[in-house]
Amino acid sequence: MQITSIGHAGFHIQTAAGSILCDPWVNPAYFASWIPFPDNTELDWKKLGDCDYLYVSHLHRDHYDRQNLLDNVNKDATVLLPDYPVPDLRHELESLGFTKFVETDDSTKHTVSGPNGDLDIMIIALRAPADGPIGDSGLIVDDGETVCFNMNDARPVDLDMVNEQFGRVDVHLLQYSGAIWYPMVYDIPRKSKANFAIQKRQRGMDRARSYIEQVGATWVVPSAGPPMFLDDDLFALNDLGTGSDSDKASIFPDQAEFLEQMRVHGTDDGVKHRGLMMVSGSTADFAGAELTSVEHPYPPENVFGENKKAYLESMKEKFAPIIAAEKATWAPAEGPSLLEPLRDKFEPIMKQSDLICDGIGYPVGLVVGDDTYVLDFPQRTVRMREDGDGKYRYGFRIPAELVRTVLRDDEPDWVNTIFLSTRFTTWRIGGYNEYLYTFFKCLTDERIAYADGWFSEAHDDSSSIELDGWTIQRRCPHLKADLSKFGVVDDGKLTCNLHGWQWDLASGRCLTSKGHELRSERCAP
Repeated sequence: MQITSIGHAGFHIQTAAGSILCDPWVNPAYFASWIPFPDNTELDWKKLGDCDYLYVSHLHRDHYDRQNLLDNVNKDATVLLPDYPVPDLRHELESLGFTKFVETDDSTKHTVSGPNGDLDIMIIALRAPADGPIGDSGLIVDDGETVCFNMNDARPVDLDMVNEQFGRVDVHLLQYSGAIWYPMVYDIPRKSKANFAIQKRQRGMDRARSYIEQVGATWVVPSAGPPMFLDDDLFALNDLGTGSDSDKASIFPDQAEFLEQMRVHGTDDGVKHRGLMMVSGSTADFAGAELTSVEHPYPPENVFGENKKAYLESMKEKFAPIIAAEKATWAPAEGPSLLEPLRDKFEPIMKQSDLICDGIGYPVGLVVGDDTYVLDFPQRTVRMREDGDGKYRYGFRIPAELVRTVLRDDEPDWVNTIFLSTRFTTWRIGGYNEYLYTFFKCLTDERIAYADGWFSEAHDDSSSIELDGWTIQRRCPHLKADLSKFGVVDDGKLTCNLHGWQWDLASGRCLTSKGHELRSERCAP
């Protein structure tokens, strides 16, 4: 098996039975905020796109690059389709001209027949509303000699079936770096923001190391890493590789740092879980668990450590005209009131989602230019700010051109456009509200119906575990992660490392978000 890194979470997997192209992202995403690091524009995308199979893990724009798929990927390729509850991914790929699909069943091994033989594959499909834009997934490929698990940035709650069905994993490709807007966009003191970012950064790497131990692969390739932020307004988000305090307060550590973390924490013991550096264009050949060769397009140290800042500066110059061209496609900031377009977009969704609106539970402010629009979730209406409203518990300040663009384009998902761009600011009083961000990613009838139904299902809390002197329910109240694997207790507080949510064990109260109580009690002495 030959594995070529094509940037970020993207890989080209060549086997004797055929080739699989995974998550081929090259064009700037999220309002030109995210650009693949290191640069992958020099790769031969026509050659990479002449593949037998295509796997797009989910619809996040740093995985689903519509323009690259349209321009460069063979439309005769067979799409390996995750088992998602809504058909958005299939419909998007069909709109680009793809016609051949293998509809997989979640976490079930399938045999697919390629031009030169068979491959065993399995796709773990995550279906919670918090998983990507209604779905995220990971792919296991077995060519009869080598087993590769491309987990990209999926966060499975149970991985036991991987070794049960494949026996082992030789190569593990996984995310370790941040991919969110928190805490950078929040109106909080700079010192607090830096402390939260440091915690977020470390939790991401801790979670990745937990997955590495669970999977037990011989080789680990850190991927789905940090993008480059090359716009002037966003450049400070980069970890510049200098080791400064400002770098440590970035949630975006790079591959070199994570490989060092593996060594420091004993995850890489020289026999198993050996970390393997790959940059855009790197190619590694495997025969089972043996790495037979690895080639890089340039010495990787050219873009890490003390050379990283200069590299990013050069990329900033290279991409300036590309970012400018992207900005020219945005809607103008000036225009008529947005009240009616916002009503048309949000009110029908509000009226279909009682559980989610009640879960949000309060009006939310949306500041666009000089106007403040109010998403009044208790009343299921959109209105202008009124005297006596006071300060909203949650609010967003978003540039008018971004709001007008997503309304013009009838975007079904503001999380996958505006929020991941980090081109906004926000505030909140109290904890994170998962229902609110779920609402913003479910702006179609089909999505909101699924999400509302998902939240209405009771979470399984029937089984218990003992953890550091506490008896607690085994399944996390957030997304059902196995707390025997992801739970950490410290000073009466439980942290689930899958998403970093926390609970006060004495009361069972969730410290991260409204609701989501935990069943817990001290063990008998």
